[in-house]
Amino acid sequence: MQAAETCLYISDSGSQSIVHYDLDEQTGKLKEVSRTNVGTAPGSLAVHSESRTLFASLRTNARIGSFKIEANGKLTPINETGLGTGANAAYVATNRKGNYLFAASYSAGRVTVHEIAKAGQIGDAPLQEVLTAKTAHSTILSPDENWLFVPHVAPNAIFQFKLDVASGKLTKQESAAGGKPGAGPRHLAVHPSGKFAFSSDESGSSCTLYSLDAEKGLKPLQTVSTLPEAYQGGNSTADVHVHPNGEFVWVSNRGHDSLAGFRFDVATGKLTAIGQTPTEKTPRSFGITPSGKYVFAGGEGTGKLAAYSVDSKTGKLERTDTYDVGKSLSWVEIVTLP
Repeated sequence: MQAAETCLYISDSGSQSIVHYDLDEQTGKLKEVSRTNVGTAPGSLAVHSESRTLFASLRTNARIGSFKIEANGKLTPINETGLGTGANAAYVATNRKGNYLFAASYSAGRVTVHEIAKAGQIGDAPLQEVLTAKTAHSTILSPDENWLFVPHVAPNAIFQFKLDVASGKLTKQESAAGGKPGAGPRHLAVHPSGKFAFSSDESGSSCTLYSLDAEKGLKPLQTVSTLPEAYQGGNSTADVHVHPNGEFVWVSNRGHDSLAGFRFDVATGKLTAIGQTPTEKTPRSFGITPSGKYVFAGGEGTGKLAAYSVDSKTGKLERTDTYDVGKSLSWVEIVTLP
């Protein structure tokens, strides 16, 4: 049986391409495998590993598309569907079974659910379209897939929906408040325990810790700044991820150009800042390998990818390599493929 491989798919909006790298887990080195021009600026990516299908937001065309991941790593287009005028998707996500695609449209303030066929085709029309509010920024499923969370920057809230996995139908619940006033949750990462979550607060340059209750959803508990105390420049946060061991969280700073690190004590439910690690300019997206050994952060401002090794005991990131990927990196998706 062929061993699983860890891959990176990177959206380079500047060259309208999705770039695929293979990772050597022993050395942490990347090898470029393929570049696929998609004819528009690609944004958020989601991979369903079992079916080897990649889904992409084709933002300048207000469309979403699916691609087959071939044995050689090359992407072969399957189909595309439109989201309507002005409804370009800031974020796409699929469930574990891979039969639904969820998209958050930032400018249109809506969430869509599309059915995915076994061959990877996205349905022409959405199963459901829900109006929320402007600045809908991501679609995050709870581990049990009973909840879909949609952070909204301007309302400073996370819209919450119960998900019926049999039909794909969303039922709106009471929204969860953001962190401090003006925090502006953008992305959300769920703790491996399924009992906590962490938001990247775009406007407030902070990270908010939430409890996650199976019946009630999210509740904010603590908000911590992503910036050094003495920093006076402009900044907004973007992405957030949790280490697989559940002990560390990172949020990307655009302006300070760093990954802000936090230690999370699950016993006390407390989040503590542990410092910032420099990145390429404007780290809009980054990812952690499933093994937890490496972090890769894309520079939207330079087109370069910064590679780091992770100390799983201290949370320290050590920069190991820099890769010239393209012109403007808007998404980093890391996945293990069978």
